[in-house]
Amino acid sequence: MGFEKRDFILIAGVLLFMIGLIPFMQPIYAIIIAISIYAGIKIFVGRRKKMLDKKIGEGFCLECGEKIMGKKCPNCDIAKK
Repeated sequence: MGFEKRDFILIAGVLLFMIGLIPFMQPIYAIIIAISIYAGIKIFVGRRKKMLDKKIGEGFCLECGEKIMGKKCPNCDIAKK
């Protein structure tokens, strides 16, 4: 899992959230909460990305919107023959 631009934005947001928590609780608890929020979001996004990759597969046909299987559209490629 390499860092992307949105990961830096997530880290900045979590750090700002942690800084906002420090006046209300001890810093160690704010750090633990910030790390758990970061890990939770990364796990959620990773699982969602895997689900979408599995659901989408190779992509969709631009003409009819059918799911592409074996690099061919089941509707359009059969109709062209």
